[in-house]
Formats: sequence, C-alpha cells, structure tokens
Amino acid sequence: MRETMPGGQPVEADALARFLTADPEQWPRLAPRVTAAVGIPALERIVHATNARIGEFGTVTDGPDGLIVSGSAGRVRAWAQAAPDGRLTALRIEGARYTPPRRRLPAHLPWAVCLVLVAAWNVLILWTAGDRTAWTSDLATLAAFYVVVEGCGAPAMQPRALRRAVEAGAVAALASAWRLPGLPAGAGLSGLAVGLVLLAGAGWLVTAARLHRRPAPLSRPLRFPLEGAWYVVQGGGPAVNHHARVPEQRAALDLVALGRYGTRTRPGRELTAYAAYGRPVRSPCDGTVVSAADGIADQRPGEIRYQPPYGNHVFLDTGREIVKLAHLRPGSVTVSEGDTVRAGQLLGEVGNSGNSTEPHLHLHAERDGVGLDLAFEGVSGRLYRGRTVRG
Repeated sequence: MRETMPGGQPVEADALARFLTADPEQWPRLAPRVTAAVGIPALERIVHATNARIGEFGTVTDGPDGLIVSGSAGRVRAWAQAAPDGRLTALRIEGARYTPPRRRLPAHLPWAVCLVLVAAWNVLILWTAGDRTAWTSDLATLAAFYVVVEGCGAPAMQPRALRRAVEAGAVAALASAWRLPGLPAGAGLSGLAVGLVLLAGAGWLVTAARLHRRPAPLSRPLRFPLEGAWYVVQGGGPAVNHHARVPEQRAALDLVALGRYGTRTRPGRELTAYAAYGRPVRSPCDGTVVSAADGIADQRPGEIRYQPPYGNHVFLDTGREIVKLAHLRPGSVTVSEGDTVRAGQLLGEVGNSGNSTEPHLHLHAERDGVGLDLAFEGVSGRLYRGRTVRG
C-alpha cells in the first residue's frame, strides 16, 4: 500500500513536485539514486523537455492513469518511487502530452456482437436451406467463419458467455443435418464452389497470419520457463501478435495460464482470481542478469497506470542474445543485476506489473536489437496465438 502525505496525496507525488521545481544542484540530495544512475545532464534534458510540454509547472496529482504533472500548457504522465523520507528512488516521465482517455465500451463488446450476429445468421441459413447442395455450401461458409475466429482470435481470452454463445452456434448448425434426408439433392454447384473457396481461403489466411513475413533467426534452444499448460495469447505474425511491429519484440510471447474450465480466470476480478498469478517463473537459460526490477506495484486487472513498460522483470545475457522476462509479481524477483543464473533457477513469479491488463508472462529474445523466433526444448512447431504449450 502506498504511503500518503497529510493532504491525501501519495508521497511519490510530493517528491516528484519538489524535484521538478528544484535547481539541478539540489537533485543529488532529492534523488540521489536517480541522479547517480542517469546523470545531471540527462536529467536536465528530461526536465527541459517536460517543461516544454506542460509550460509553467503547476501540480503533481495522483489519478487512475498514474501521476499527472500539470502546467499552464498541458499535462504529462509520470511514474515515481520514493523512500519514506521523501527522496525519489526511481523516476519515469512520458515523452508525450497526456490526454485523458474517453469513456469507451468494453473492448470485446463490438467484437462479441459481430460474432454472435454472424453465427446466428449462418445458422438460420442452414436451417432454411432448400436442398442438400445448398446446405453443404452454407456449412462450408460457416466453417470458414469458425476457422478465422478460432485461428486468428484468442477464444480462451474472451468472456465465457461469448465463448459459449459461439460454441452453441456451431452445435445448432450441425443439428440442422437432421433435415438432410428430407431435402432434394440440388443441382447448383456454384454456391458449393464458393463455400469451398471461402473455407480454403480461411485456412490460408490463418496460416499466413501465424507466420512472420520475413523469417528471423532462431534463439538458441531455451527451457520453457513455466510449469504446466500455458496459453499463447500473443504470438505469431503481425495479424495475431501486437508485439510484431516492434523490431526487438517481433516474436515475443504473452503467456497466460488456463483454469479448470478452460478460461484464464475464476469468478472474481481480483489478481488471485487469475490462474497465472503467482506461478513460478524459472530461467530459460544460463546467463548473466543485466537488468532486474522488483519494486513496481501490480496493476489492477483491466487498468493500466503509467509505469515502466516491462514492470518487474529479469533480463538475461546468454553471451549470444538477451532474453527478457517481464510483468513479474512485486516482491518475488530472486536475482539482482550482475548475478549468474542457471537454466531452471527460480527468477520470480508471474504478476501484473508494467503494461499489463491481467497477469501473464511476457517473454522474448533479441540479438543486436532484432527479435528472434523462440525455440524451446521439447516444444515443436511454431508458437502462435491460440496454441497451448506445456512446460
């Protein structure tokens, strides 16, 4: 729980305000660790750029999106940590002006409505088909729809009610087969050809989406860092992996654990309701720790306050590549910068820190700033969204 000042503001907000309004010669006293790590010249550039965005300094307040530094010309988001005596121990300021997000519908709602309507429409067509040929062509069209939904989506990440509705549509569609004995054979094959072309096209689309446009070098074989079954919610090519547009993360994976009923949560929205939360994370390789963080708070599920993107993390240098594991639980990281680790050694636990809306492990490997396709011992084939991997 964060400490607050008498006025109700967290101590980080007060410490950041004092730092931003102080002369540079006072920074070593107000933020000794930050000053030593970054250096006064770099800090001066950061503060100057911040002042250029916000104008004359006004206040630092705490809000749902993080610490908000306000001035006469605008606002920026910031993240800070402070010791009980008020000295800054860590600092990050966003490099763009802050615009409060507009209130939006839940991200899955438009997608959910579209899925249910398309499935229901295709089921209706199957139940009203006039002959067997038409029924077969309609079934091929519906199958193409399900191939795309299952292959490019992340079904286990969707709300359970939506998953069950779409699955019920498939059952209802197949149940219409009882009408076939009473239907005429039908002679028009053009509709059937279209349905089969759509089905083949859906298969090609899913296959292409899971592949990178340009093959990347493979990492050295790694040990899978998690125990049990894990669902790949981000992985594969650009169409099914939002990391792919970042060069060093082009083949990154986001992994969540699935619970008893095939979903990643139990009833409830607290962190412990997620099957992944608190699960041990072990080193995938031998290496040297080149960066580690452990004091960043978990995000609330479904929300993202401004924080360092990786949150609590461990970065390992194997001598050939850098392997990064991120979003760990605060207080769980067992290693420090400079430590030598061995494959299988406990590094921490899955958490929800950094740019994370729910507990998961982010994992990628990079060489010279280029992301590598990941290879794991005992895991064959490509790693793409929707696949379940067992460690």
